[in-house]
Amino acid sequence: MAMTMNGEVQLAAPREAVWAKLNDPEVLKVCIPGCEELEKTEDNGFRAVAKMKVGPVSARFKGKVMLSDLDPPNGYKISGEGEGGVAGFAKGGATVALADKDGGTLLSYNVEAQIGGKLAQLGQRLINGTAKKLADEFFANFAKAVQG
Repeated sequence: MAMTMNGEVQLAAPREAVWAKLNDPEVLKVCIPGCEELEKTEDNGFRAVAKMKVGPVSARFKGKVMLSDLDPPNGYKISGEGEGGVAGFAKGGATVALADKDGGTLLSYNVEAQIGGKLAQLGQRLINGTAKKLADEFFANFAKAVQG
């Protein structure tokens, strides 16, 4: 099952500060809902473990994340994949763009993801609702982290 999502968040911090936090594993670990482990691997990668609950399906996803098309401090592409055992898999990517706006930074994102296994059987509405909730939670956490 494929899905797309996009949005933007206004952050009250300069672009360079937002860029630094977007690349800091400690900040990201605190901001990602359900994240249990996030550690930097090679130059532009992370290994991650996150516990997720989507409707009746609960799973611990283990995966890897890569950053590419790095354009400091303007944006990057983030892509990853995770295995959740019997719950299924998730893989996808997002382009993240930063722009100066109203004395702060406007962060825009475009996400494309695919899921399979038990998760895909839950139905598009439940999946999309959960994905939006997780994204909103991440950006609310990230806004708090950016503002100190």
